[in-house]
Amino acid sequence: MFIGGGDVPNPNFVAVGLLGADYKLENGRYRFAKVFNGENWNPRLRAPLTQPGVNVKAGDYLLAVNGREVRDSDNVYSFFESKAGKQVVIKVGPNADGTGAREVTVVPSGNELGLRNLDWIEGNRRKVSELSGGKLAYVHLPDTANGGYINFTRYYFAQTDKQGAVIDERFNNGGFLADYVAETLARKKLSNVYFREGGQDLTSPTGAIYGPKVMIVNELAGSGGDALPWYFRKLNVGQIVGKKTWGGLVASFPMPMLMDGGTVRAPDAAIYGLNGAWEVENVGVSPDVEVEFDPAQWRQGRDPQLEKAVALLMEELKRNPPQPSKRPAFPNYGKPAAAGSGSGN
Repeated sequence: MFIGGGDVPNPNFVAVGLLGADYKLENGRYRFAKVFNGENWNPRLRAPLTQPGVNVKAGDYLLAVNGREVRDSDNVYSFFESKAGKQVVIKVGPNADGTGAREVTVVPSGNELGLRNLDWIEGNRRKVSELSGGKLAYVHLPDTANGGYINFTRYYFAQTDKQGAVIDERFNNGGFLADYVAETLARKKLSNVYFREGGQDLTSPTGAIYGPKVMIVNELAGSGGDALPWYFRKLNVGQIVGKKTWGGLVASFPMPMLMDGGTVRAPDAAIYGLNGAWEVENVGVSPDVEVEFDPAQWRQGRDPQLEKAVALLMEELKRNPPQPSKRPAFPNYGKPAAAGSGSGN
């Protein structure tokens, strides 16, 4: 059941501007440990420090904000109270003593979660490419609604030249039944197409990665995030790695309004399997290969679930390497018939 809205207190919220960066304390100053790049053409993923003309880098010091000096004894976020979406002048430089410093105008963001999530996704994609020697694609699906379909369309079809794929649905908070995604992942090669003008032969259906695939799941994936690995398994797309999903495959569509403007949503639709059983609800989808997410390894830059998925795919590619298409010889329809093969008079 989901309850929200209504006659609730409305506290005075102070929006704190964020620069899209991690800090560390060094030499009595705040120093940028990491600057998130974002996508500056996308308003939702605009990175304040990488805008044209700003170009703040990791290793630079944050020396002052709107003329106020910043020291390591200060709360750096207090300098950006009520500054989200507003122009702020910051003083940055390569040295803690201020030599070589410059002033730039930035517009802090009100939320940097999207920047951090994009950094995680892109980091995983690069790691998969590095571990596989560029042979594997990586796609993360945050949900089975708008975000998931956007990510699938953007990342999957752009990597159809890969030999296999890691489909990461960890933290998938659901939305719809993503049968389209599962069916697309299950596409098999049916034919090849040769063009008289030459060039590389095409395969049909297009928009597919025909090699092996592994899906990563965890205990924070549910609802549509339960259905997706369930369909993935039912279609025999590949192995599932990680931890069992949380097992909440029910839906609640109506949202009746209460007298105070609040809403209450209760489950009114449940999904069961073709064998007449509630296969996933209150059960979840168990992985074929269980791998714990180890926080200690994470702090060292490791992701054991992701690494296991890549290892399984590389083993499969070694056992069954992709085979090139065998184009047959072209028939010669102008070749004379063999002697004696024609009809006599």
